Amino acid sequence: MSLLNNLIIGVSLGSIYAIIALGYTMVYGIAKMLNFAHGDVIMVGAFVSFFAAGSFGLPPVVGLLLAMAVCTLLGITIERLAYKPLRQAPSLAVLITAIGVSYLLQNGAQILWGAATKTFTPILEGQLSLAGGQITVTYVAILAVVCCLVVMVCLTLFTGKTKLGKAMRACSEDKGAAQLMGINVDSTISMTFAIGSALAALAGVLMCSAYPVLSPTTGALSGIRAFTAAVFGGIGSIPGAFLGGILLGIIETFAKAYISTSLSDAVVFGVLIVVLLVKPAGLLGKYVPEKV
Repeated sequence: MSLLNNLIIGVSLGSIYAIIALGYTMVYGIAKMLNFAHGDVIMVGAFVSFFAAGSFGLPPVVGLLLAMAVCTLLGITIERLAYKPLRQAPSLAVLITAIGVSYLLQNGAQILWGAATKTFTPILEGQLSLAGGQITVTYVAILAVVCCLVVMVCLTLFTGKTKLGKAMRACSEDKGAAQLMGINVDSTISMTFAIGSALAALAGVLMCSAYPVLSPTTGALSGIRAFTAAVFGGIGSIPGAFLGGILLGIIETFAKAYISTSLSDAVVFGVLIVVLLVKPAGLLGKYVPEKV
């Protein structure tokens, strides 16, 4: 039954990666930029939830909602102050700015909350035993999978059915043409950052509930892995981010269980390289020729 247990762990971990990757892919799909500060927004959301529950005694669900609200405002602020002035700048300038914002958030967290590692209180505790106790599933793992599915379905319906979602798709195709059609491109991009940052807060709480350790660098590696998942599935594609996250979680878990814990990242990135060699746009991504 260890194989099935590892599969369950991989799917739950992959669900968290998928939620983070969905935030990445939303921002890249609309703004065509890689927000490497996204992983640190995860950390901020986890810290807000941690202190909401620990210092103020708020229920875990209220702490989660507060974290999502704070990170939504943080995402809008980052976009307005750091990225909006660079709309017409070269992509390298935006990339360097994103790295700078990442370090700013990490160092700000150290100043505000200290560099010491903290023990996070899970949003849900306990586990479900199946097959006479041979298979165990934590409630956090079930919650992660359910949240991932709900988020993916909601984002798919949002981008396909709502006016704002259609505006986001229009900006993704051609910002200039969208602006000529009366779409406020700046507001649309800000809303994309708001949604992505709210998802980062949700992922941060779920991740720290599954692995209850919290520090100012908590989101850094998870952000890189989730970016890998987005590229794996096809960055810019919502189903691709979901598929990439799930597969990444399963590959990482099986690599730790059956190969080596220290080599799990090497295995993950090795699989990514192979996939990109065969399908450069990712599993569900589309190749778009560059216009000249």
